[in-house]
Amino acid sequence: MKYIPQVDDYVRWKSDYVNIEGWVYFYDEEYITIETGIKPKPNCQYAKNDRHKYIHTLLLCHPWFWHELEYVYTRKNKHGETLEDMVIFLRNIN
Repeated sequence: MKYIPQVDDYVRWKSDYVNIEGWVYFYDEEYITIETGIKPKPNCQYAKNDRHKYIHTLLLCHPWFWHELEYVYTRKNKHGETLEDMVIFLRNIN
């Protein structure tokens, strides 16, 4: 059985062209996005009342590349700042 990514899985994508790792941020049958980084939004007059406080860097991954993904672990709490705060665990992927 092949791996099917889920939101909040931490994955490594290794191929001849890509070598990244990050959290699965969005899942759809057509593609997933992998969050490779975040940074705070600048404090300016346009963002001061914005509910979204971070800029997310996402990489698109289509299903024909999912066989190149390596599952690492899953998090229960996406708002934690450390792995301990995120409560990571291994999900049964078979």
